[in-house]
Amino acid sequence: MAPLPEYRPKKLSLGSLETEILEIIWELGTATVKQIHDRILADPERELAYASVTTVLNRLTQKGWLKCFKQNRAFSWQPLVSREQAKTLQAYEQLQQFLAISNPDMVASFAESLDTASLEQLDAIATRLQAIRRQREKP
Repeated sequence: MAPLPEYRPKKLSLGSLETEILEIIWELGTATVKQIHDRILADPERELAYASVTTVLNRLTQKGWLKCFKQNRAFSWQPLVSREQAKTLQAYEQLQQFLAISNPDMVASFAESLDTASLEQLDAIATRLQAIRRQREKP
């Protein structure tokens, strides 16, 4: 996983429609309301008002996930963080929440119940943390 990005959206929590629209924008790179609306309505089972897409895009902009700009005669939206950066930020946030409510015994108890593959991942994480600490200690 990549290091924490320098830029961080103001609000990390996203609703399901916000996540779906953000995924579309990551796929397209830059998108207009019409492009997003058409993509969602490509599923014949879906109904969604054009105005709802605009509302969600504005909400994502306010949360710091997107930037809006005028391109020709239409407004377009572009992500401020990549999909990978978003996953890194969300994983970091989840880890912080877990550690905030856990004591060392609870974390150790949780780690003890993991399968072999997970334990190998924990060993890799511990090795990586030791390398980071050694790097920080160097003058």
